[in-house]
Amino acid sequence: MAQPLNFVLNVPETPEEHSSQEPSPYDENEVHDSFHQLIQEQSQWVAEEGLELQQREPGAGGPKTSGCGQHALPGPEDALAHSAATLRVLASMPSRTIGRSRGAVICQYYNRSVRLRRRVSRPELKGVGRSARPSLRLYDLELDPAALQEEEKRFLLVKELEGLPVAQRNHMLRGMPLGLAEKRCLREETQTPKEKQRGRQGPHGLFPCCGRLRDACVLALHNLGLGLLGGLHALRPWHYALKQIGGQFGSSVLSYFLFLKTLLAFNALLLLPLLAFIVGVQAAFPPPAPPGSVPSFTGLELLTGGGRFTHTVLYYGYYSNSTVSQPCVPPSGGGQCSREADSLPYSMPLAYLFTVGLAFFITCITLVYSMSHSFGESYRVGSTSGVHAVTVFCSWDHKVTQRRASRLQHDNIRTHLKELLAEWQRRRGSQSACGRLRRVAVRGLVWLLSLGTTLGCTVAVYAFSELMIKSPVSVEQEGALLALPVVVCLLNLGAPYLFRCLAALERHDSPVLEVYVAVCRNLILKMVILGILCYHWLGRRVGTLKDQCWENFVGQELYRLMVLDFIFVLLDTLFGELVWRLISEKQLKRREKPEFDIAGNVLELIYGQTLTWLGVLFSPLLPAIQIVKLLLIFYVKKTSLRANCQAPRRPWLASHMSTVFISLLCFPSFLGAAVFLCFAVWRVKPSSTCGPFRSLNSMYEAGKVWVRHLEEAGPRVSWLPWVHRYLVENTFPVYLVSALLLAVIYLHIQVVKGQRRVICLLKEQISNEGEDKVFLINKLHSVYERKERSRAGRTQEAERLTDDPDAW
Repeated sequence: MAQPLNFVLNVPETPEEHSSQEPSPYDENEVHDSFHQLIQEQSQWVAEEGLELQQREPGAGGPKTSGCGQHALPGPEDALAHSAATLRVLASMPSRTIGRSRGAVICQYYNRSVRLRRRVSRPELKGVGRSARPSLRLYDLELDPAALQEEEKRFLLVKELEGLPVAQRNHMLRGMPLGLAEKRCLREETQTPKEKQRGRQGPHGLFPCCGRLRDACVLALHNLGLGLLGGLHALRPWHYALKQIGGQFGSSVLSYFLFLKTLLAFNALLLLPLLAFIVGVQAAFPPPAPPGSVPSFTGLELLTGGGRFTHTVLYYGYYSNSTVSQPCVPPSGGGQCSREADSLPYSMPLAYLFTVGLAFFITCITLVYSMSHSFGESYRVGSTSGVHAVTVFCSWDHKVTQRRASRLQHDNIRTHLKELLAEWQRRRGSQSACGRLRRVAVRGLVWLLSLGTTLGCTVAVYAFSELMIKSPVSVEQEGALLALPVVVCLLNLGAPYLFRCLAALERHDSPVLEVYVAVCRNLILKMVILGILCYHWLGRRVGTLKDQCWENFVGQELYRLMVLDFIFVLLDTLFGELVWRLISEKQLKRREKPEFDIAGNVLELIYGQTLTWLGVLFSPLLPAIQIVKLLLIFYVKKTSLRANCQAPRRPWLASHMSTVFISLLCFPSFLGAAVFLCFAVWRVKPSSTCGPFRSLNSMYEAGKVWVRHLEEAGPRVSWLPWVHRYLVENTFPVYLVSALLLAVIYLHIQVVKGQRRVICLLKEQISNEGEDKVFLINKLHSVYERKERSRAGRTQEAERLTDDPDAW
């Protein structure tokens, strides 16, 4: 440990000291200069002490010098020992002594308190009489023992703290690296009698009993609030379970559940405006009942979505094309309602169109923000060098005291270290040229087989959809409507298993690359199948259902696909994980459990979310069904993961997986659903028998009809038609907003490039500073060696002259 530095206050005497009036410590310039001078003197004394080299005996095993007498700075590979003088100088550096010496801490905070007190407004020193100034004469400045010096510095610190406001004083005491007992003593010594009396009575002048009662009430309310917050955290399905999953199975499996959590938030945000402006309003003002009897509930509606569900707020056809307004109450003297009473009624067609558009716009903004935020978190500017040391030495949270939490944190750190080491080993691996060519050929063949499988599934879906059009299903055969969704779900379930068998031939070195390839193949399969289904709904079914409500049919098809997709997910979990584990343990006598299929499960989530976005226009309550589905999937997958799956055999770091999942959700999924809905709104003619747009040629015409009503409503809302005409129908604002968005993106890219360039320059500067320090230390080392050799030579010469007087 370095020797603590002893600072002695040495105020130079002035001619005025010989007079009857004494100098004042409030003359801060003198006090500050004297402290600064003493610090320089002590630093110079330490440096001179370090330069006194100790004589080493020859052959003591010390490091040998070269011809020039210089030593290279020891590096991590060859750690050479410096001389004792060099080590003493290094140990005397301020960065290595501050915090070790109690006197140094008190002196440091004394200087800081002086600077803070200067900011407090007070009368100038010239206006204060010398008799009113405190005296330094009582301080025994000539005494040199360490205890007296420390007491002197402590007394000065207390004096300076007394001149500070209470808030600044308490803040400085909290920040001092001293013990609690020392801080309490300093606080008691700096308190005035009035503050001590106020402390005995309480902060608000209360008696001790009242103060204790108030503190007990506050503590009880605080504990109640913490309990309620803990209850709210426990209500979330991802609070403690996600930590356990990350610690036991790693970040790769955790990325799936984090993505599921993100989808829950997106669906909740999508559902709120739909419930507020469409479903809630129509439920409060229901349309007239349709002619004929309403079918009774049979239970098959839970699978098909038809029957009794057709005449509910679940589907597009239930919503009316009328206006919703408060009933008009005529005046008591007779007459008609005034024009202001019903000038702007609530138009259901307009509310339906604008609410769906607003919900999609909010989802788009949130999705883009989440994607950019995820990019910023995973693809940080700079390198990841030193992450192993940071994980080893800086990962533990010392505030964790419970055994359960500490074990969980231990598992998280251990799994993270496994992933980092596995990633480091994969980067160091090398392959031969022949091995690379062989793997490229195998992977090309596997890709051809995968694309052929996707093409076959697409042809099968198209052929079966055409068969369903040629053989229509009657109302009594409602169960036959499940045929096309069952075929689609079977293909979506079977093709990924075939892709997994083909991927075993590729033998990817990196599990990350293997997951990315599997995600890409499954994504191509599902998006192509959804494209065929969209063509089937808007290109073929609209023409065959002219006298029926084709919007209800599309909504029911999407509902059936969602329900059957959930059922097949449960079957896959049961037979693909549970049954396979039982067969592996009972029949094959293996202890290994199956691994969690990240690619297949993530693509199932993306596929289900795409179905939700496609069906929002035709079934406004599909996001609510998706939320229930995601919650059930979370609990089923969590239970199956703990019981039937094991951690990945090859640990890998999923640092970018969440970003990739959000990107896939944005571009193929959300963008495709937005194009589908825009085509349905602008190009497809609505049904003439149901829905809020039954009397229009397109859903977009509802805006034009609303504008005409606004023009007739009066001059108070004349600005709204202008906004619709020049900002909605005109394409120039769209191009302007797009240009501004591109400009912002370009500027953001340039800022990131500039930050990367600055970081590179700072790294280079840090490297140069390190080289400068190495050079200076080597120079100092050589100076010490030369001085030691010269001193040894003079000593030997003196001894020789003493032994041989004739040499004089």
